[in-house]
Amino acid sequence: MTRLKETLHRSLPFRLSIWIVAFCALIFLAAHTYQYFLTRSAIRREAVERATQVLEQSVLRVDSILEDAEIAANNLDWLVYRNLDNPDAMPDLARNTVLNNPSLNGCSISFEPGYYKKKGRYYSIYAGMDGGSVTTVQEGSDDYQYFYMDWYQLPKLLGQPCWTEPYVDYTPQTDESPNRIMSYCVPLTSDDGSFVGCLSLDISLAWMSEQLSPVTAYPHSYALMLGRGGTYLVHPDTTRLLSQTIFTETLAVPNPDLTGLGHAMVKGEEGMRRLKLDGQMKYVFFQPLKTTGWSVAVVCPEREIFVGYNRLRGMMAVIVLVGLLLMLLVCTRVVSRELDPLRRLATQAETIASGRFDQTLPEPRRADEIGLLTRSFSDMQASLRTYIRELTATTAARERIEGELRIARDIQMGMLPRTFPPFPTRQDIDLYAGMKPAREVGGDLYDFVIHGEKLYFCVGDVSGKGVPASLLMAVARNLFRVVSQEGLLPAEIARRINDVVSKDNDQLMFITMFIGMVDLQSGRLEYCNCGHNPPVWLDPSGARFLTVEPNTPLGVSEGWEFVGEHLRDIREMPILLYTDGLNEAENAVHEQYGNERMLAEAGRLPFSTAEELIERLHRSVSDFVGDAEQSDDMTMLCLNIHA
Repeated sequence: MTRLKETLHRSLPFRLSIWIVAFCALIFLAAHTYQYFLTRSAIRREAVERATQVLEQSVLRVDSILEDAEIAANNLDWLVYRNLDNPDAMPDLARNTVLNNPSLNGCSISFEPGYYKKKGRYYSIYAGMDGGSVTTVQEGSDDYQYFYMDWYQLPKLLGQPCWTEPYVDYTPQTDESPNRIMSYCVPLTSDDGSFVGCLSLDISLAWMSEQLSPVTAYPHSYALMLGRGGTYLVHPDTTRLLSQTIFTETLAVPNPDLTGLGHAMVKGEEGMRRLKLDGQMKYVFFQPLKTTGWSVAVVCPEREIFVGYNRLRGMMAVIVLVGLLLMLLVCTRVVSRELDPLRRLATQAETIASGRFDQTLPEPRRADEIGLLTRSFSDMQASLRTYIRELTATTAARERIEGELRIARDIQMGMLPRTFPPFPTRQDIDLYAGMKPAREVGGDLYDFVIHGEKLYFCVGDVSGKGVPASLLMAVARNLFRVVSQEGLLPAEIARRINDVVSKDNDQLMFITMFIGMVDLQSGRLEYCNCGHNPPVWLDPSGARFLTVEPNTPLGVSEGWEFVGEHLRDIREMPILLYTDGLNEAENAVHEQYGNERMLAEAGRLPFSTAEELIERLHRSVSDFVGDAEQSDDMTMLCLNIHA
């Protein structure tokens, strides 16, 4: 599995295909999202229109039923008034009214107590449906005093026809179940306008529900009808009829959406609400009945509204997923085939990179970027072979030169004194010197030689660097050794060396040099400074520069007369000679070591030997320079004559 993952990670065709498919998937997702919102909005609008039409049909059906009851009441009213003096005609009138009006569940013709003397105190004829036939009864008795019922009292008090709120009629019926009805009541009056009785036409709520149930927008949608107080008049769950209101279930579990819907319907508003009912999201479309103040609603499950679209969306998701997988397969194959020459080129280029420059690249038969890359690799391969040959020759020559330079360095360093102390038998001489060239060979020099009781010493700096400077340094050092054997003063030694170096100096190279001679018995110092840095003199007062005549460097002009100088006694007062590689040493930010830092370090603490002073200066310069490259040769010589 790990190997497969690594292969897929390294596979360019697979990664390109993944990017292509991912980009296409992003486009499909954006298009699907846009289509989702547009389609969902369109379906929602269609559902609103469809449910609104169903709701209007339901309202029209209810209005039609109520209107039929009112028309039947008007017709019965005329007949009752016509037979008001004939109480025995009332049962037939009630019976015929129920038979001729299928929407009616019952009809009651009731009179004031004792209105008909012959009929006694109670006279109320009721005709009601019993199965498929009509049963007529006289319902007034001491157990059922009808004239106290709402359906009788309301028209009596109002003096006009009215609809009662639905109620449960417990009048004895052939069945044992309670009869949930609503009644349209019309008052009966005498010629003088006094109330004599009431006509009541009943409509069964169960029958009303049956009439509204077929009018649905979706398979599981249903109709509701609420009374003025929110009581369920029509509901698919008949146990809620007249026993519960729309607010009942919110008492145990608060539901602000359902409570808001109930208030809107009770207030006689119309509109649409989306809320959770019976554990499902549903849309409720509601509208009031103008004549009764009741409200009719159509409830549609949301999942049924969008069931077609959800099914289509699922199919589209499967199609898109399968399509993307096929696209990934096809893209991988196509890209792999197109990049196969590049893969072969990469393999052969890797072989070339390993050092096999004779590897033959494939023939560039294509005119596209891969063909151009193949030709470029072929040209690069030829150039690389040529470069390797030249580099091999150059490296060999460079190694040969470096070897020769190492030999020259060894020869040069061998020319300078390296044994210290140089005069082990002389306890009065403390001398130490050292040179650190900036390149393999340098142009600095130092030397010293003793003849009898005279100690000759010098420090010089040849202009330039490298091999030319080292050759001139060797010449100057040998001349110093030869001339100093004649016992001359430093100024004369400088003149003799200058005359030799100035001849045939086509390169115009020169040497700055400090030449000194010490009488070891008296401590007298004779010296001549030929354009060199002034030495540092360490007397009891501290470190300071020795005052010198500048003169001219050696090799500038033949026949120059050099001026010599002297100090009476330098015993126990060390003198430090150096080249400009010390005070002009630079760090990484090109800041120089400087004369002040050199004087401070030289006179900072007392030292016991000349070697200790020079080593301390070496460490100080090294710490200051850090990782910066050495820019010039650095030479130091310290001499202390003991009394």
